[in-house]
Amino acid sequence: MESIRNLYRIGTGPSSSHTMAPRRAAEYFRRDYPQAVGFRVALFGSLAATGRGHLIDVALQKAFDPMPVEILWLADQYLPRHPNGMRFEALDQEGRTLASRDVYSTGGGALENENGSSEDKSVYQALNLSHILSACEASEQTLWEYVEECEGTDIWDYLREIWTVMQEAIERGLQSRETLPGELHLPRRAYSFYQKVQTSDLHVHRDGFLSSYALAAAEENAANGLVVTAPTCGSCGVLPAILRYLKETWALCDDVILRALATAGLIGNIVKHNASISGAEVGCQGEIGTASAMAAGAAAQLLGGTMRHVEYAAEMGLEHFLGLTCDPVAGLVQIPCIERNAFAAARSLSCANYALYTDGVHQVQFDDVVLVMWLTGKELLSSYRETSSGGLAKIYASHCRK
Repeated sequence: MESIRNLYRIGTGPSSSHTMAPRRAAEYFRRDYPQAVGFRVALFGSLAATGRGHLIDVALQKAFDPMPVEILWLADQYLPRHPNGMRFEALDQEGRTLASRDVYSTGGGALENENGSSEDKSVYQALNLSHILSACEASEQTLWEYVEECEGTDIWDYLREIWTVMQEAIERGLQSRETLPGELHLPRRAYSFYQKVQTSDLHVHRDGFLSSYALAAAEENAANGLVVTAPTCGSCGVLPAILRYLKETWALCDDVILRALATAGLIGNIVKHNASISGAEVGCQGEIGTASAMAAGAAAQLLGGTMRHVEYAAEMGLEHFLGLTCDPVAGLVQIPCIERNAFAAARSLSCANYALYTDGVHQVQFDDVVLVMWLTGKELLSSYRETSSGGLAKIYASHCRK
């Protein structure tokens, strides 16, 4: 299992799989073929179906600038390994192909080559949460101490940078009031939420602040701002909202927050390794569901829970988003994506509190839910896996045509 550095990636939105990863793949390909005078990129499946809404063409043009690049949109065709496939070609003066390469964007900004090999190295020997919990109990470690043992002490410098970027994204989002880019002309809501909740009764503060913070980060992502994948761009508001809210409510120091980030990263990594965090592969349950599991586990730890409470909270966080489809309206990471960040943040804290009311013993284990999520995702119709050809996207489009 890879480092959590590859789960928490810093980059500009709106999509880790449709903009961040393709741009990086394009930069790698251009670097490897400096003799080329032009390039061609064929986008397959989900990358083509919702690529324009995710600004993939803009990302590719920036990567190859000032060299010309031709983009082919092949939404009805798929490469064999993943719905998010790309074929890069380097061209000579006559437009002939000098070299080609197939690359897959597998979710959260990660890339794989045509052989299924990742660009990243493994640092964890244990591959599921049950084994990690057993190892931690035997060595009397916490989950965050286990992360430090596997990653090295320099992981804390990295997580400090991650936490800084998360906080800055929320702050920018809370101050911005302009309309989000794209054909929906969707107004931002984080600013007005934040202003209203500060003058509201105390009993609405929890949901109000959580929603404000989650909306702020998610809207920054939709506006192509700098965010952290947690585990994806589309779900980037859930975990930061939980961390900021609990930090303010309980006056927590940053070191405690970083430990929660480590634990959350471990939970997200397990989902990424054993299932998927790609909306194009398993639907939004892989994005928002995983983000909720990460945030619920982090919250349980911050609120004083044991490792078993953390596992229970994470299990519920993912379990109750099973089957969630990915059907972005107009291919934009806006409807229903932004609101889902707010609702998932509230659900995550509820899961943590529920777990803490128990002794941590429960019937269904986190690893079981990860498997169910994977199996459920594979059975979802492609129209509900980030192609904008079903669900809310289809209904909205049909209304627009009337």
